[in-house]
Amino acid sequence: MDWLLALPFLLPIAVGLLAFSARRQPQLARVISLLGCVGLLLVALAIFVQVVTLGPVATQMGNWPAPFGITLVVDRLSAIMLLLAALVGTSVAVFAQADIDLHRETLGFQGFYQLLLAGVCGSFVTGDLFNLYVWFEVMLIASFALLVLGGEREQLDGAIKYVALNLVSTLLMLMAIGMIYGLTGTLNMAALHQALGQVEQRAALQLLAVLLIAAFGIKAALFPLYFWLPASYHVPPVAVTAVFAGLLTKVGVYALIRTFTLIFPADLSVARELLLGAALLTMLSGVLGAASQYEFRRILAFHIISQIGFLVLGLALYSPLALAGSIFYMAHNIIAKTNLLLISGTARRMAGSFELRKIGGLYRASPLLAAVFFIAAFSLAGFPPLSGFWAKLLLVTASLDQAAYWVAAVALVTGALTLFSMSKIWSEAFWKASPQEPSQKLTCLPAIERVQRMAPAVVLVLITLLLGLFPQPLIEFSEAAAAELLDPTAYVAAVLAPGAQ
Repeated sequence: MDWLLALPFLLPIAVGLLAFSARRQPQLARVISLLGCVGLLLVALAIFVQVVTLGPVATQMGNWPAPFGITLVVDRLSAIMLLLAALVGTSVAVFAQADIDLHRETLGFQGFYQLLLAGVCGSFVTGDLFNLYVWFEVMLIASFALLVLGGEREQLDGAIKYVALNLVSTLLMLMAIGMIYGLTGTLNMAALHQALGQVEQRAALQLLAVLLIAAFGIKAALFPLYFWLPASYHVPPVAVTAVFAGLLTKVGVYALIRTFTLIFPADLSVARELLLGAALLTMLSGVLGAASQYEFRRILAFHIISQIGFLVLGLALYSPLALAGSIFYMAHNIIAKTNLLLISGTARRMAGSFELRKIGGLYRASPLLAAVFFIAAFSLAGFPPLSGFWAKLLLVTASLDQAAYWVAAVALVTGALTLFSMSKIWSEAFWKASPQEPSQKLTCLPAIERVQRMAPAVVLVLITLLLGLFPQPLIEFSEAAAAELLDPTAYVAAVLAPGAQ
């Protein structure tokens, strides 16, 4: 178990180093990176099976007992996040074979890509706040490198905005970590669950909660801290945007869920109200931003923001059904959103632009691409019986159970506006006739490139269909994961039990 829980970050680091050393041979670096992603998927699947079978599992690195050493721990929430990260990592790695040019490959794209996956997976398995900060910094370094790789002016402009706000997040997180350690003498999450519950200075707890909401809210792109995302996510290659959209903001949401179910006392009402307000404003501002755009990738970037609101909504409502809804929504959104970004890249490759006015005829040129987009887009909008419908149904039902009718109303309005945005893309890019100008004729992709671009999209859309047509297994898993979050006794016991391995 020691090595199994460490492999989600050790494997990408090792593969990344190999890929860096082979960057002058791009084909070899691609093979190394892709094999590493497949290996990560197998490791994540093995951990998932262990957690479903045994419950939360933990190990102490170097045999230092908790809370003094480095703890690795995985419960149901961590397990599904690892599995989703590995799935996205593998899908995007296949797509990147066709999307990333040789210049970026020789600059070390594959190595930075693996480093990013290491940071993401390390965040999901760490059992203490300081190492969560460390993995966040690993992600920041890798994501910044991927943003600027190629050195285009637009990339550098977006990367500066991205890093500036994320450094503010780092500062806030370090301030909160220092105060928590001064207050309790530990940063182990399981130990903090016990220690912070006994702290009598409620004002100090409220301040710490606000600091961490701000720190993780920047990472998650919560209102009003999301402005870095639409300014930077449209500038790198589509493969980079896809992995960012699928994973980076979700790590921020994961940190919020972990912090406010495990570490802080459940009766911290100010934090819940702040999260609820931020979630609703994030949903509305994100979807309104998407409705105002007329560029494929910018629309999807604003929808990343909008969907984050739904993910945080379940935490703010803080009921078993609401948290289960957030977990279900996380799985649905990571798959659908990654897929939509991959589809946008293929559409751009065929049409030569992300501008909807300059695109058309994709339905006739590639019926498969159109079908994949239709399913992924209308799942994102919550169209029954696709996976997004069940995710939103759980959250709306949870809000109605608490008589929060206005919350349900905001969720339904956001879903309707999402449908409007997706319909706009469908009608402009896919349904209308292609432009007649010779410079805007659709490109017919070579067979190998078509497979590299479409295979990941088809696999992801099949998963979306399965989650929609057969939602019960994931609903039951989400309910079990929500129960673990609301009663972290098993998590704490796995970490603090003598000799936990």
